Amino acid sequence: MMKIIKGKQRKKGNKGKAASPSFNISSFPGPDDITRVELPNGIVVLARENFNSPAVVIDGSLQAGALYESREKAGLARFVASSLMRGTKKHSFEQIYEQVESVGARLSIGAGTHTTGFSGKGLAEDSDFLLSMLAESLRQPTFPLDQVERLRGEFLTGLAIRAHDTGAMASMAFDELLYPNHPYGVADDGYPETVSSITRDELVNFHAKHYGPRGMILVIVGAVKTSEAVALAQKHFGDWKNDRQPARAVLSPTSSLSGIQRTNIIIAGKTQCDIVLGCIGPKRNDDDYLNARMANNIFGVFGMYGRLGDIVREKHGLAYYAYSQVTGGLGPGPWQMAAGVNPKNVELAINLIHKEMERLIKTKVTADELAENKSNFVGRMPLSLETNEGVAGQIESMELYDLGLDYLQRYPALISAITRDSVQAAAAKYLDPKRYAVAVAGPEMTNEK
Repeated sequence: MMKIIKGKQRKKGNKGKAASPSFNISSFPGPDDITRVELPNGIVVLARENFNSPAVVIDGSLQAGALYESREKAGLARFVASSLMRGTKKHSFEQIYEQVESVGARLSIGAGTHTTGFSGKGLAEDSDFLLSMLAESLRQPTFPLDQVERLRGEFLTGLAIRAHDTGAMASMAFDELLYPNHPYGVADDGYPETVSSITRDELVNFHAKHYGPRGMILVIVGAVKTSEAVALAQKHFGDWKNDRQPARAVLSPTSSLSGIQRTNIIIAGKTQCDIVLGCIGPKRNDDDYLNARMANNIFGVFGMYGRLGDIVREKHGLAYYAYSQVTGGLGPGPWQMAAGVNPKNVELAINLIHKEMERLIKTKVTADELAENKSNFVGRMPLSLETNEGVAGQIESMELYDLGLDYLQRYPALISAITRDSVQAAAAKYLDPKRYAVAVAGPEMTNEK
């Protein structure tokens, strides 16, 4: 029997004080209007009705990301995901896209580190068609050899372009420094030698082993009754089985750096250097994740890229851009700062970023900074829920990261509970001015100061 669960709530996390937003929190998606059903084969279906639009959106993921490939075959998961709609047992590549486009719909599938994600949108009357095409692509791909080789050519072209992109190369080198001998240090899109070596049989075998219902999340939001949405999910995915599918991959632990690790990548013919610098940050469901995000927003996001933008870009005029980001997911993603500068200003820019990192750790943010950024966090949430796509994405995240279906309704209170002390504590926990990775890519630097 299917298990229908209403109101799944996360037990751990900040409770926070009651917030007083200018909007109705109860109107946010939550346990009362999100139906959560677990199919007998393990697929979790989440549905929410919205008849204010004639459209339906599907979103979701399954456990078939780059964690399940070897370093020697980096890019395999992405290659498989990109091949799924290139031909199935029922339809050719051309037929798939002609049928999808003929009803004005869209459907896409792509792989990341932990999962392969999918998304689609169409009219509510085409919900059955959209889900049938998704199921067919996920379950019955044929990996036509001509399409495999066409994709390989596209990937190799993209990797050749990446090799001349200072931002992309700095980011890739940064990951390799920050996560040595770890899956996060391997590029999801692979390398020329690994993509060139992948065979069609390896695509077929990866799909046969890793694509299945265990751990799959399917979100359906829009002008379709929840009972109908669940019935369609059962119709197209309820009989899916894969006895070969392994358990969720266990992410190997990360280790702190012993000091400042740096690499310089020389790319001839460029006029700009890109810098990426940072430390290992929190996971998405860590209790201090929102505190880290608040610290990061103040540090390098709010307004004109926060404090970094003010110091590096505005006051010193060094950077074409400067910002920071926290990218926590199922594992501890990086807390990184990035800047694009004239080659002669690289060392000065790194020094300024270093000093701002120290200030964030040693000195509490101001009351005004915290108040402004709290308002920014709470005010952005309703905007992210204005579309079915936004709602579906939030629901998928709540399930994937075990945040609880009441997370959005708790969110203003969680933000209200953040203090200057908790922001400083998060910064001090994850950022270390004596232990971080820094990668610089661009022309040879003159080291002028």
